[in-house]
Amino acid sequence: MRILIVEDEPKIAAEIARGVESLGLTAESVGDGEEAWYRGGTESYGAIVLDVGLPKIDGITLLKRWRQEGLATPVLVLTARGSWSERVEGIDAGADDYLPKPFRMEELLARLRAILRRAGGHASSIVTIGEVAIDTRNMRVSVKGTPVSLTPLEFRLINYLAHNRDRVVPQAELCDNLYDINNDRDPNAIEAVVARLRRKIKVPLIETRRGFGYHIAGPQE
Repeated sequence: MRILIVEDEPKIAAEIARGVESLGLTAESVGDGEEAWYRGGTESYGAIVLDVGLPKIDGITLLKRWRQEGLATPVLVLTARGSWSERVEGIDAGADDYLPKPFRMEELLARLRAILRRAGGHASSIVTIGEVAIDTRNMRVSVKGTPVSLTPLEFRLINYLAHNRDRVVPQAELCDNLYDINNDRDPNAIEAVVARLRRKIKVPLIETRRGFGYHIAGPQE
């Protein structure tokens, strides 16, 4: 799953990116509102971390524009301005959560995990589907209580499918959310990752819809 970081201070953006990647997610960063507006409207992201004080287009104006255009991606707003009226403005503009600067990275990541869970319809950090449990906080997967060793790429794939289990996810969308923008995105490589996951999990979970993509099967508990 890809997270877009919109922050004009390179040091802060790099720190957030490292934190995001520690969750097994893919981070992409942009430094101004204009590029963020284009990227957010043309690429698929699981969530957006948005600073308010941006060059070219400020964060609140950008968020309002995204929402007016129908962008439903969850947005966590960051700002150095911490008054209650500014927080209300951010929420009213369409923010899913709001975090004042300076912040602890642990809190930012906890809030990011929370809005991702809500977007996927999950109340807990552990997503249970049949005999498979996906711990989104600790990036672990177990089957019938037995841990399964996965690579970061394999975890990102099963995590993304679990958060989108109500629909079939096309290969191209999986590529967009498993790899950052600088990596080659070969949809055929997804087949190999899915095959490895099936061998490791050893229970029916990921179904292939030929010509459409993949989805998670089985009851959710």
